[in-house]
Amino acid sequence: MVKVAFIGAGSVEFTRNVVTDLCSFPELQGQFELSLHDIDAERLGYADALAKRISAQLGADARVTSSLDRRTAVADADYVVNEIQVGGYRATRTDFDIPARYGLRQTIGDTIGIGGIFRGLRTIPVLTGIGDDLAEVAPDAYLLNYSNPMAMLPWAVTAGTAFSRVVGLCHSVRDTHRQLAELVGVPEDEIVFETAGFNHQAFVLRFERDGQDLYPRLREVVDGDPELQRRVRVELFRRFGYFPTESSEHSAEYVPWLMRRDQDIERFRIPVGEYLTRSEQNIEEFDETLATLQAEGALDLQPTSEMASEFIRAHVTGAPAGLYVNVMNDGLIDDLPAECCVEVPAIVDADGLHPQAVGALPPQLVALNRTFLNVVELTVKAVLEGDREHVYHAAMLDPNTAATLGLDDIRSMCDELLVAHGDLIPEALRLS
Repeated sequence: MVKVAFIGAGSVEFTRNVVTDLCSFPELQGQFELSLHDIDAERLGYADALAKRISAQLGADARVTSSLDRRTAVADADYVVNEIQVGGYRATRTDFDIPARYGLRQTIGDTIGIGGIFRGLRTIPVLTGIGDDLAEVAPDAYLLNYSNPMAMLPWAVTAGTAFSRVVGLCHSVRDTHRQLAELVGVPEDEIVFETAGFNHQAFVLRFERDGQDLYPRLREVVDGDPELQRRVRVELFRRFGYFPTESSEHSAEYVPWLMRRDQDIERFRIPVGEYLTRSEQNIEEFDETLATLQAEGALDLQPTSEMASEFIRAHVTGAPAGLYVNVMNDGLIDDLPAECCVEVPAIVDADGLHPQAVGALPPQLVALNRTFLNVVELTVKAVLEGDREHVYHAAMLDPNTAATLGLDDIRSMCDELLVAHGDLIPEALRLS
């Protein structure tokens, strides 16, 4: 029997989607155990009821277990799906509210930027704890990570624990490929894509049909659509020559030019504070799904081809699947450091994961990636080395923060956040 463990199983979106997919695969029915873990007993109870309802409704005959003890839940697992958000909505609110008082704007705040740095400080210790657990009780498992900041977490697990079978999964590349196909009016299955970089800052390097470059057609579409030109990722494409994989609201806060001026916020329709709205919607969705479960009504279950589900199916059945994954570089991208975590194409089959090397990035892209890498690397080092000065270094070198605030304000803001997050911050980094 295949054991799939979920850490942070009380998550509305990912648990429901991955479990629905797994229960929808005919070749896996009756062959797997869903082992659920969450630190919140109420949410764990919800996840247990949800997984059992999905299995029953789809006739999957899955065995569902749950535990508040993480090691118990992941012991002997074949796959561990991580979907935690350390500190939940309250911590996210703090990451937005304190910087806003300093005049620092954020949109999503989960990747780099001040929000990404402090989410990393909270989350890296938990992920390295998971890595330590897996090294002891499930050394052959794959840790399939959905949590952000994605570029930090697999790096921290690999560098900070004896466990290295960690794979980051994100929808952004897949969604971007679909969007580009729609923009140029070509069926997606007729297009050859090659995309690489960092998670949330990768670029479509190859965009072809039948050997013909489709970028000229995309430029024609963009040039003819003034409203399309009012999107951040389109502006980055126009300036750097390659289309970025992350949404405009994410991309706006990874660069120094767009978040500090009112006219740019208006011109590019940048939704400041967007993630707070999304978080509140997720809370509402949780309440709605819980009400349906309590009323014993039928769930609306639609397979979503979640990346974790596709990874598991390909590995179990041996039917190869092409995915984009976040793994240690180790020569996959020539002009980025070997030890960092990069996003590249890969094949998953019965023998496991096979990331594909892409060579060197165009110089302007790797230069932009290095500004992203600075923040990621310093945050990882802050936690693994217990060096609070690296928190300040990461903040000072963050593009959006540096473009908006002076050095004294950056340090004061970080100090406020360190105090406000309290015990969620690693002990060595706390202010006494």
